[in-house]
Order: sequence, then C-alpha cells, then structure tokens
Amino acid sequence: MDKKITIAIDGFSSTGKSTLAKQIAAHMGYVYVDSGAMYRAVTLYAMENGLVSPDHLDREALIRNLPDVKLEFRFNPELGFGEMFLNGINVEKKIRTLEVSNLVSRVAEVSEVRAKLVEQQQHMGENKGVVMDGRDIGTVVFPNAELKVFMVASAETRAQRRFDELTQKGEEVTYDAVLENVQKRDHIDSNRDDSPLIQAIDAIAIDNSHLSKEEQFELVLGLVKEAAQL
Repeated sequence: MDKKITIAIDGFSSTGKSTLAKQIAAHMGYVYVDSGAMYRAVTLYAMENGLVSPDHLDREALIRNLPDVKLEFRFNPELGFGEMFLNGINVEKKIRTLEVSNLVSRVAEVSEVRAKLVEQQQHMGENKGVVMDGRDIGTVVFPNAELKVFMVASAETRAQRRFDELTQKGEEVTYDAVLENVQKRDHIDSNRDDSPLIQAIDAIAIDNSHLSKEEQFELVLGLVKEAAQL
C-alpha cells in the first residue's frame, strides 16, 4: 500500500455495511467507526430519559441534553472492534434491539444531533486510515474520501438477514415486523431534510442481494487496493 486512505461505506439499513467495514478495517489495520452505533446510542439515551417514543419526540429537550451525551468506542480485543459506550456504560447490546431500530431514524433527523456526531466522526478520521460506515459518510462526513462504496439490497433480503440476526440473539420478533421497520427506515432516511441517504456521485454501488460475505469482501478489498495505489 502506498498510502493510508479514508473508506466511506454508505447504504440502506441491514445491507451488511458494518460487517464489511469491520472485515476491511481488520485486513488493512485501519480504525473502524460504526457511525450508526453513535446514532443508536443517542436514541437509547433519549428513550431512557423519556424524550422519544413511537408517537413522541421532545426535540427541544433532546437538543438541550446533547451536552450530557458522552459517546466513545472502546476496543474489545476479543471481538476485534470497538464497542459503544454511552456515558461510561457499555451499551453495545442494548442499541441493537428492534425497539432502538424503530426510533433511531427519527432521532437522526434532528439537525443538532447530526451536527454533533458528524463533528466527532470527522475528528476520528482526520488522520486517515479509517473505515466508516453509515448513511452520509461519503456525502457529508468525508466528501473527499478516496473510496466511497454504496451498499444496496432488496428490502426483503435485508429484512430476512435482520430477522435471522435478531432471533439468533434470542429476541422475539416476527419477519413482518422487521420488514416493516426496514421499509420505514428506508423512507425516513431517504426523505429527511438534513443529510438524506443518497449515493454520492463518485460512489461505487454494490448490490449484495446475492453475494456471500466472502465474495463481497474480496470485491471491495480489490477496490481498496486500487484506491490506495492512486
């Protein structure tokens, strides 16, 4: 490799962005940042403090409380990636529930939340050698990233993956509920006013509906090597 680069992986929910980003980061010796975990942690904070529910969002109170939301990734050598800590507490498992998934897009719509997290994300990647996945990494966080990938897959395929993941963790969910969540998040993420989910002009789109994790990794690793040798 001639130089360290910034790798931005964007796409719809449950397209396997995090899995791919972790693989690439581990292979390259890069820092991995799960931007979605940061939005999920803010959502969990809002839930635990009565600021958001399925039919309510106290936007002003959330904005006022943002200075009290301390986020950090702490590397877990057994897992090989950083786990999310909210105000000093490990919330990695809590933020992955369907309850958080159902509310995270609403919290992520709040411009002040996005501004706070984007600033932190940019700071994390200022020295390059970073792989970050999310919704607006290639368009807002790192518009000058050397490699931008945009992941897509059918809603049904993504819902099945998410359903399998949740049930394997012991959660009692139905496929229909997961599919509804995927479709709802797609709509909110793509139609919000602030930093909507769109493919960057210079991003490479990859439909992984019929790709194995290994095939996907090899495909993107080839793109990484090509970008790093520019």
